[in-house]
Amino acid sequence: MTKAHGAPWPVKFCIQSIKLASIMAILQILQYPDERLHTIAKKVVQVNDVTRKLVQDMAETMYAAPGVGLAATQVNVHEQIIVVDVSETHDELLVFINPEILHRSGEQEGEEGCLSVPGIYENVRRADKISVRALNQQGESFTLDAEGFLAVCIQHEVDHLHGRVFVEYLSQLKQSRLRAKLKKRRREAM
Repeated sequence: MTKAHGAPWPVKFCIQSIKLASIMAILQILQYPDERLHTIAKKVVQVNDVTRKLVQDMAETMYAAPGVGLAATQVNVHEQIIVVDVSETHDELLVFINPEILHRSGEQEGEEGCLSVPGIYENVRRADKISVRALNQQGESFTLDAEGFLAVCIQHEVDHLHGRVFVEYLSQLKQSRLRAKLKKRRREAM
């Protein structure tokens, strides 16, 4: 064994591991029907280093899941923050703090899934085009026009901030079947 800067290598490795752990974290994603998913998120009052750290952790969690969008509500932080990356290369992260959908137009129906409802995919009807205003990680306001899959993804994540999960767009019968299916899964996992 060799020493680095006077310390045995295991100590150096542990210090590096601690530094990495403080840089990023994989957060626990709440699973439907957890009632905390229905908590309405509050506006972020000030974008600061704590906010940016949360954004970084949310992005890391989303990519690790893997997913294309994640709302702070899904990781039990009830602040209006969402991260989205619908790129094929997973390197075009979009961050929306205090997002507000200003305009919706058109309509599309497509299959959606959710990191909080793993393995469940259902058709949901949403606006095809939206205009959204939000703050970025520096606290600067911006407006984005989105369409297609990106528009769907943003609407899906904004719903989480309002305490709504995509399966609530389904009929009562489908929701009931879904709850039974998820309950059975949990029993089998025990």
